[in-house]
Amino acid sequence: MKLIIFACLACVSLAAPQLPNPVAITRDDRTDNGDGTFNYVFEADNGIAAQASGVRGFQGQSNIEGSYRFPLDDGSGFVEVRYVADENGFRAESPFLPTPHPTPAHVIELLRIAEEQRAAGITFE
Repeated sequence: MKLIIFACLACVSLAAPQLPNPVAITRDDRTDNGDGTFNYVFEADNGIAAQASGVRGFQGQSNIEGSYRFPLDDGSGFVEVRYVADENGFRAESPFLPTPHPTPAHVIELLRIAEEQRAAGITFE
């Protein structure tokens, strides 16, 4: 009986989730001026980092410019993304972001035909 209980406890301890190594925060600087302007920088010892700064926009919003990075799963390097968020929307740049496929020629032709029909006042319901 003791052997069965010991075996059950051993199985439960082996099945317990393994916690990842803790990550130390090496830098965390933040400034918020309360008027829509701010700045922050965040870095961890595993290479994860983020930084952003915000200024007041024309419509009272915060316009933000920043970047973030994190290590690739295989350890071969880092993914870095730079972004801007302002009156013109959110725009991100990185060689790791997916890009849309080119529009096929037949779709371009259909869009041209549809534009001609709209200009001629033709509508479909």
